[in-house]
Amino acid sequence: MPRLTHTEYDALERAVVDGTRVAIRRPGRREHIVIPLRLTLKGGREVIEARNPTTGHEMEIALDDIDHLEVVR
Repeated sequence: MPRLTHTEYDALERAVVDGTRVAIRRPGRREHIVIPLRLTLKGGREVIEARNPTTGHEMEIALDDIDHLEVVR
């Protein structure tokens, strides 16, 4: 089950539509700044498909692995 609040999930959906960067914190890891491209289901888990704005590398982050999400303005 996702750990995101309703407000964080709404902000994530808006960031996907607008192409806005988001800061994502996962347990035991540093913060990542990414551009979310889409939300999908993979292996029964909801996943953010995102791109690193600096390197262009694509990554997938499961929503249930996220402690906190914040839109970067």
